[in-house]
Amino acid sequence: MASTEKPNMMWTKLGIAARIKMGRKGEKSLSKDKNQSSASQDAQDEDSNKTPEPYNCSGFFQPDFTELCHRQDMTYIPQIVPRPRPPAPSPSQAAEGKPEKGKDKNKQLSAPEPDPEPLLDEDGEPVEPPPKTYTMKDKFEYFKPSIQVEMDNPDKLDTVTEVYIRGWKVDDCMMEIFKQCWPAMERLHTINLWQVGLTGETVAILASFIPLCMNLKNLILDGNSIQEGEENWHLLVDDDSSVQLLSLQHCSVSDEAAVGIGKALGTAKRFNTKLMSLNLAGNRITDVGAEHLAGGLRMNRSLLSLSLANNHIGDKGVKKIAEALSRFPLTHEEVVERRRLISEKGSPERNKSPPPSRRAESKDRPGSVRSSSHTDKDKSKRDKPSAKKNKDPKAKEEDKKGGTRKEKDDKGSSKKGFFKSFIGQLMFQNHRPASIAADAGKSVGKTKDKKVKKPTPQEQEQPDVPEVINPLMEVADYMSELKTLMVAGNRVLLNLNLSRNQITEDGVEELIKAAQYQKTLLMDNKINGTGLMRICLHKNKVSADSDELKKLNDMMAAKHPFYKPPATPDGEAV
Repeated sequence: MASTEKPNMMWTKLGIAARIKMGRKGEKSLSKDKNQSSASQDAQDEDSNKTPEPYNCSGFFQPDFTELCHRQDMTYIPQIVPRPRPPAPSPSQAAEGKPEKGKDKNKQLSAPEPDPEPLLDEDGEPVEPPPKTYTMKDKFEYFKPSIQVEMDNPDKLDTVTEVYIRGWKVDDCMMEIFKQCWPAMERLHTINLWQVGLTGETVAILASFIPLCMNLKNLILDGNSIQEGEENWHLLVDDDSSVQLLSLQHCSVSDEAAVGIGKALGTAKRFNTKLMSLNLAGNRITDVGAEHLAGGLRMNRSLLSLSLANNHIGDKGVKKIAEALSRFPLTHEEVVERRRLISEKGSPERNKSPPPSRRAESKDRPGSVRSSSHTDKDKSKRDKPSAKKNKDPKAKEEDKKGGTRKEKDDKGSSKKGFFKSFIGQLMFQNHRPASIAADAGKSVGKTKDKKVKKPTPQEQEQPDVPEVINPLMEVADYMSELKTLMVAGNRVLLNLNLSRNQITEDGVEELIKAAQYQKTLLMDNKINGTGLMRICLHKNKVSADSDELKKLNDMMAAKHPFYKPPATPDGEAV
């Protein structure tokens, strides 16, 4: 027993010693791991404290957008996908819709192709084929945020022309990313943000970089309602931006916002010259807001289309709009600005020096100082007649004869010299040396070989922009009864949509007066422009059978470009 216990004791001692060594090694490895982890954490903290280098966008929307989103540590990055389009008709459908040319119409059509056999499932029942007019997606996949784009060339990522974002929140962080991406996209001309929850801050960020998008023409922000007190839509109507179409449908635009938009359209000191179409349909604009918008139309001469449909505008607001379109009295501020412009225009003429004729007259005055050369010439002129008087009559006749001979000799010599020079040139051209002829040929060839630089397409597309005349500088009529200056109103606006409002027959009569006044000015050739060509007033508080409404519609119909007057029984147009 003693012999067996001794080796067991030895093995236990050895196991305990090995375990102690392993424990020490484990402690050392744990300490090393702790040191390495602490060092890595310190390195990460140092990297986080360092400010990252600013990212310069390259104009490729997709890589620029993803990189900027990664830098903002976004958990989900919206995908950039091409905007879906309806599928193009198949070749068979196109062939059926358009008959081939050069074939007889009476020829029998070929037999239609048989329908393919329906697919059957395991039970032998027919299976519905997949749809051809649309595609099916998972509901969660469909409602994920995405950015739809239109491109000139799908293979090139730098040819994005239109951006569509619909149905998801665009916050300040996302708008800051767009602020860096969109100005670098040279071909971008349309931005459509539908129901993206814009606020006053996001609109301010958007307005700050819109002037940097040089080719941006269309800005559509429908379905974004901002709380009252934060409405700053007028920031989008800026002189520096190149936006020509602005749509704010169903944005809950109030009268306070209309005040800012009216001032942005035009005031006595400044007016917008870029915006051509403004859509404010489906908002909360009343007569107060319409009055301020009419104030903007007084000085604006670039807006062609204005939509105020589905608002709360009555006869008072329509009266102000009609006044801005016909003629209106100038306010005190406008009169002061008009006088300032006239004085600035006339000041250069006052500072001009008098014409040379006036200078000559001033020199001939008795009190003027004249040079000695002038006095000498006058003395010589005075002495000449006296010398002529002293001559004998025979000497006078000899002088006359000699003068006529000299004139004839001069004329003959001039003719001879002309013919000699002309003949010499012909002889030189016919018998000139070969070296000179070769040099002349080279010079002619060089002129032919020179390529004339053709203008670039951008230079060809750029039309001659007419100079915009300030409305305050137009001819004004003084009304002694009212003691005011009357100026012709806006004749540039072509389309006015006032449907679905609260307009009665009184408002329609005001619009008729404005249209008649514009017509008289056009007939007298006193103004440039066409005036209103389309007014929409359906679904107001006016019956469709109203005489005033019919009269206004007839006046607008006569201005239509394709209008044809009704023919009389004799066949002549009225």
